[in-house]
Amino acid sequence: MAEVTIRDLRNHGGEVIDRVQAGEPITITRDGRPVAQLIPATPLGVPIDQLLARWRRLPPVDPVSLREDIDAILDTRL
Repeated sequence: MAEVTIRDLRNHGGEVIDRVQAGEPITITRDGRPVAQLIPATPLGVPIDQLLARWRRLPPVDPVSLREDIDAILDTRL
C-alpha cells in the first residue's frame, strides 16, 4: 500500500484522490506513522437510468389480486 504524508495530501490532494479513485489504497502518515487509510469507495449500486429502464419493463401489479395472494399464503390471525 502506498504512503502519503499529510503535507503531500494537503499540497497534492487532487492527485492523491485521483490515485485512490483509480483503485489504489493509500496510507496517510504523520511523522512517519500511519494515521489513516484512503480506499476507493464502493459503488453505490445501479445507475438511475438503468433502474428506470428496469422499472419500465416490470409487469403491472394488481394490488387487490396481490393482497388476496398474500392473504391466502399468510395466517391473517397473527
